[in-house]
Amino acid sequence: MPLQTKGNRATRTLNMSMKDHLRILTLIVTVVATATALAYAQDSQPQAQRNRIVGRTSSVPRESPTPPQSSEAEAEVVRVETNLVNILFTAVDKEHHFITTLRSDDIRIFENEVAQPVSLFERETDRPLSLAVLVDTSESQRGVLADEKSAARKFIDSVIRPDKDRAAVVSFTGVPKVEQEPTNDLAKLHRGIGRVRIEMSPENERRLAAGDDLLPKEQDPSGYTGIWDAMWMTIQDLLSKAPEGTRRAIVLLSDGDDTSSTIKKQDVIDFAIKSDVVIYSIGIRDANFPEGKLDSGALRKVSDPTGGRAFFPSQPSELQASFSQIDQELRSQYLVGYSPANKSHDGSYRRIRIEVVNPDLRKNKPQLLYRQGYYAKKS
Repeated sequence: MPLQTKGNRATRTLNMSMKDHLRILTLIVTVVATATALAYAQDSQPQAQRNRIVGRTSSVPRESPTPPQSSEAEAEVVRVETNLVNILFTAVDKEHHFITTLRSDDIRIFENEVAQPVSLFERETDRPLSLAVLVDTSESQRGVLADEKSAARKFIDSVIRPDKDRAAVVSFTGVPKVEQEPTNDLAKLHRGIGRVRIEMSPENERRLAAGDDLLPKEQDPSGYTGIWDAMWMTIQDLLSKAPEGTRRAIVLLSDGDDTSSTIKKQDVIDFAIKSDVVIYSIGIRDANFPEGKLDSGALRKVSDPTGGRAFFPSQPSELQASFSQIDQELRSQYLVGYSPANKSHDGSYRRIRIEVVNPDLRKNKPQLLYRQGYYAKKS
């Protein structure tokens, strides 16, 4: 009996030892599985956060603290950012009154003459502005510069809302000069406009005072006029750095008679379109200056494709009216958006045409002002 009891106890001890080992093994497996699940959840969390960031509206600057970890996520970001084409436009009737009652059903939009479904339509009256007043200071402006500066000050006071908008002042002859960097400070802008003056070499200043003939242009670079170079610099160094979602515009005061630019006019037009910059031109010059001309064709050509237009005032009151018209156009706009039927990311230029289809509105012969195309993103 004692031997049998001792054997039974050994057997029970062995059985208990095996059960303990099984419980320990089970516990280890459970811990490993739990750790794996937690690691997977933590790894998945940034992707969910990235999806929420992608879904934000484009008017709010996005910050991406964690770069996407997969090519699939990168492709998703690209689709969201490039899918919608946004166009700002202004509508005026035959009496040049702004049309402020348009609805999405009243218009139709075409890309390369293919009708596009409108997916966004809204009245734009409160978009922040990023402006640059660009003033020609060559000799052809001497007799009108004082009027230009006075009208520019009134324009700045009228259009700039210090809590939302920013403006810069640039003067140019052969070389552009930033008189005031972009700011919302009206006093600084006034001082920048005050610094604008006709540029002349010391020798020509002496000749002018003595009543002698001025040096030929080839001997006096201050007599050059590099309009397209100045506009390129303004877009590249000032306006292209403005926050996304702002209305970017140049107001150019010049006779349009470029004599020295190294950059071509068409290149400036393309650059403005790519940078979403609208160009308004005010064609003006000293009527008593014998050289050069008022090149109205060049000013219209650089303004119209960007959604702006050119004005040609003949007296100070008309000059002020031109500035007032620009002010109203910048505030009385519509935003229309569509997803292009052509999904190719080929970098090609796409022509845009917007027309009013409402028969009642068409009776007033509405005119729509907008940029006439865009460049598709290139993959």
